[in-house]
Amino acid sequence: MSQTTALISTMKKALKAHGKTYADVAEHLDLSEASVKRLFADHQFSLARLDSVCQMLGMQISDLVQMMKEQSQRSLSELTEEQEKEVIGDTQLMLITILVLNHWTVDDINERYDIPEHQLIQKLAHLDRLQIIELLPRNRFKLLVAPNFAWRRDGPIMRYFQSRVAADFLGTRMKPDSDRLLFLNGMLSPSSAAVMRRKLERVFQEFQELCNDDSGLPIAEKDWYSMALALRQWDYGPFSQFRR
Repeated sequence: MSQTTALISTMKKALKAHGKTYADVAEHLDLSEASVKRLFADHQFSLARLDSVCQMLGMQISDLVQMMKEQSQRSLSELTEEQEKEVIGDTQLMLITILVLNHWTVDDINERYDIPEHQLIQKLAHLDRLQIIELLPRNRFKLLVAPNFAWRRDGPIMRYFQSRVAADFLGTRMKPDSDRLLFLNGMLSPSSAAVMRRKLERVFQEFQELCNDDSGLPIAEKDWYSMALALRQWDYGPFSQFRR
């Protein structure tokens, strides 16, 4: 995550902590709410507007930067190779890890899944040891990961996805009303490919931010969505027989 993106993400947390909404920011900046949403989505706040929003919250930009640094220092952005192996080696632990990262509570898990309480607490204790959560009294927990938490780029979980999950994900029939699959093939220069990689990273970050924005909604008001983003040098295998 770039510093600009991290700073805007911190600003959103500060707004939430002060009970402020996009509508409040729009009124303060004399903009439409839609324009403010685009500013946050595109991470294109000017220094003057960023300073103005900070003043609305009774802060300075230096306060926001310090808040960003503190969050970065105390939040986990990824697991180690060995920790991912622990998660991927236990299907029940992997399920609970994914649920916890999506802000499910113990009550949410019990309502949807048939997992004995002692096993659930055991797995939560495992996540506490991995520093993904902090266990609290009465089977509650606090999520410790950073907003930009992600699996390792070529780690055990991504390799698991590539070898097992990807075929199931792409092999399932898409629902025209809620799903979308786009496949393009073309020739790009190295510089254009670099531009596309940056754009894909931005979409990935926006997906994470929307998940974080919706984390406070009841589970019943949300559905599971999965998104796979990829850009690679690749030519369809059967075509290779015709190459000179």
